[in-house]
Amino acid sequence: MIIPVKWSDEGVLMLDQRLLPTEEKWLTLKTYTEVADGIRDMVVRGAPAIGVSTAYGIALGMRQFVGTNMVDFEDELDYICEVLFKTRPTAVNLGWAIDEMKKTFAKAKSESKSISEIKEILLERAKEIHDEDIEAQRLIADFGGELIEDNSTVLTHCNAGALATGGVWGTALGVIRGAVNQGKNIHVFADETRPYLQGARLTAWELHEDNIPVTLITDNMSGYMMKKGRVQAVVVGSDRIAANGDVANKIGTYMVAVLAKEHGIPFYVAAPLSTVDLNCPTGDQIPIEERDSREVTHIKDIQLAPEGIGIGNPAFDVTPNHLVTAIITEKGVARAPYTESLKKQFEE
Repeated sequence: MIIPVKWSDEGVLMLDQRLLPTEEKWLTLKTYTEVADGIRDMVVRGAPAIGVSTAYGIALGMRQFVGTNMVDFEDELDYICEVLFKTRPTAVNLGWAIDEMKKTFAKAKSESKSISEIKEILLERAKEIHDEDIEAQRLIADFGGELIEDNSTVLTHCNAGALATGGVWGTALGVIRGAVNQGKNIHVFADETRPYLQGARLTAWELHEDNIPVTLITDNMSGYMMKKGRVQAVVVGSDRIAANGDVANKIGTYMVAVLAKEHGIPFYVAAPLSTVDLNCPTGDQIPIEERDSREVTHIKDIQLAPEGIGIGNPAFDVTPNHLVTAIITEKGVARAPYTESLKKQFEE
């Protein structure tokens, strides 16, 4: 059972995903700034996992507050939240977790709780967020697994497994695990997912650990595999879903969705409702993170490209809703028009 982030009395524990699959190393992050660095530097990644890590980072930072003045305590909370908010702009779960922790503080303050009591209340809420995420994944696995046919091959892009969430199931890989648990014979094609190779390093590792048959392919092989009839479904995760069903996910997802549409292959998105941003009307408003050019020009310390050339490295792209067959959340399967079906899930 894979759980990539945990709480301990010493600090926030993170499995260093930068070292997988060749080394499994846990880091103990003892301050909220170290948690922020862990999120920014991709020690932990994936929108739900970032949300859980953010909640724990806030709880850790507030636990270390040494003052006795409630105004200072609230100012410290606001500052910690600001530091964490700036780490990864595309993953909406980060902002969602901050809002949850701030609402928890506001409620405790309104009930005249002491600073020491509020510290414990914030920690308990962070743990609840973690537990809620794992339960959401289980439900996504159940709903999504029903959509995958027996004896089929599923293509996935990037890593939306247990490593990208609070642990155990995952979102896109949760759907695959759900289908397997339902007794179906499933094979997976994992795109390598350049430039950070989350598919090669993480998805393939997770599935191999679970004894689920997986074949690694390069990103430019997916169209060939579809044309040859070797892919029956595509399942991906998401870092932010707009109110209209436009989906931000790892760079290259849009290309896969276009290919799936061309070949008549269902394209499913699996994500908890915390990834859906009803305040974001369309994908045009989703901020796209631009990452270090070295991720493109190097693999570890090995240089692949000549120096002095221009480099583009957007970490995400947006797949328009008309290419999305369905969005699978813990509330069920949403289909077009998404402005209605996603909103309805929030109201249930």
